[in-house]
Parts: sequence; C-alpha cells; structure tokens
Amino acid sequence: MTTLKVATINVNGVRAAFRKGMADWVTAERPDIIALQEVRADTTDLLELFAGTEDALGHSWHVLHDAASAKGRAGVAVLSGMAPTAHRTELGPDDFDSAGRWLEVDFDVNGKTLTVISTYVHSGEVDTPKQVEKYKFLDAMTARMDALRADGALVLVVGDLNVGHTELDIKNWKGNLKNAGFLPEERAYFDTMMHKQGWVDVGRAANPGEPGPYTWWSFRGQAFDTDTGWRIDYHLATPALAETAANYKVHRAASYDTRWTDHSPVVVDYTL
Repeated sequence: MTTLKVATINVNGVRAAFRKGMADWVTAERPDIIALQEVRADTTDLLELFAGTEDALGHSWHVLHDAASAKGRAGVAVLSGMAPTAHRTELGPDDFDSAGRWLEVDFDVNGKTLTVISTYVHSGEVDTPKQVEKYKFLDAMTARMDALRADGALVLVVGDLNVGHTELDIKNWKGNLKNAGFLPEERAYFDTMMHKQGWVDVGRAANPGEPGPYTWWSFRGQAFDTDTGWRIDYHLATPALAETAANYKVHRAASYDTRWTDHSPVVVDYTL
C-alpha cells in the first residue's frame, strides 16, 4: 500500500507565490504530487524555484510543464517525487488551443497506472468571446473525461475549474446567478461529470451538505476576512480512486497578509 499526498494549487504566478512564501508551505507539507495552475513562467523558473524543496520522501522534483501560447498567461504543471511514465497535453479538436490548460501525467504505483491531470478552465465573461472559449474548453474537457472513465481506472482531475457547481460552493450565490462561474449552462457540465459520467467530487464527498469549504477569495475588499469565497478548485476522481481518498483539506491562510496566492491549496491523501 502506498499513500500519496496530492495537492492542487492555482499559484497566480509561481514566481510571485515563491516571493510571498510558497516554498515554506511546500517544505512544511511535503506533498508527493503537486499540480499547479496559472504558472505564468518558464520551465526553467519552476526548476530553479523548486530546487530547494523536496517531496514527502526527500526526493527532488520531476517537473512537467505545459505553458500557454501567450507568454505570461495560464500554464499548468505537475511536479512529482516519482518519475512519470508518460504525459499528454492534447485536448479537443486539432484547431483548438488548449495549451497551458490541460496536462495529463501517468505514474506507475504498485503496478497500477495512476493518471493525474492538472487543468485550468477559462474564467469566462458573459456575452464575450471569453465565454465562448470557456464553453469550447468545457466541451473538450467533458469529452476527454468521458473517455478516461473506464471501470477500475485510477484517474484524478485537479485544478482551478472556475465554476461553482452548486449553491453550496459560493457564499454569495444569489448575486452571481448571471455571472461567469455560476451560470446554469456552466453548472450543467458538472452535472454531466458527476451524475452521468460518475466522477466523484472528493471535496463535496468529504463535506456533504455544508457550504464550502471555499478555495478562492478576491484580493479586493474584505472577501477573505468575511469568508465570501468560491469553491472552484477541485479533486475529481474516478470511483475506484475516490474510494481510497482521505484527509481532504483546504489549506486556508491564517490571515489576509500571509496569503501567497488568491487561492488555497487543496490536499488529499490517496492510498493505492
């Protein structure tokens, strides 16, 4: 049996996050696998920044990174102490630009293949091309997730999905019914993932019927201090993997001034 601590973090720019204290968190928590979103840096930056940290077993990091087409935008990465066996970035039609938003990584764990996917869904904006691109991405994402969900498969989709699935996932849900991130059309994709495809929202399974726990708060105003947040950072697991999940935790900063990103790391243990 092997227990893997898997963390997902939208770092809102990894270089800025390290300047504000991210290295201390990594050193203290020592996850086995770290999925990052909004890297907004080069692979060489990741290698240099994480060189002074280690995984739970004291291993240096293997780094896989898919940068966005536009420099300084988006970017997803997966860091691991154990060596990956394969990785993929293809998503959707050939003419669809998903660069910097979808990275699949395979690992061999006790003879079984574990696939961890770091993804960063577009934030969108109602009645603009940004929302059109968000729906294109969600179409491609749900199609790929449907293809991945074979019986007994050990697959984990983590990241900033930029949609609150239910009223429990947003503090001010009434005020966001017509805003990107809580539109009925967006939430319907999550109904498909969970109710038709059978993916398990590990965070909701760990906190049934409870508001939150929120994972993102605006830097503006008093959102963090009043806990006016959104739960938009997810661990979505195939049923076989979800059965092994334990210790779901949102690592909310102790105070506004100790935050090193506007999101919080979301960490879960999986025992294979």
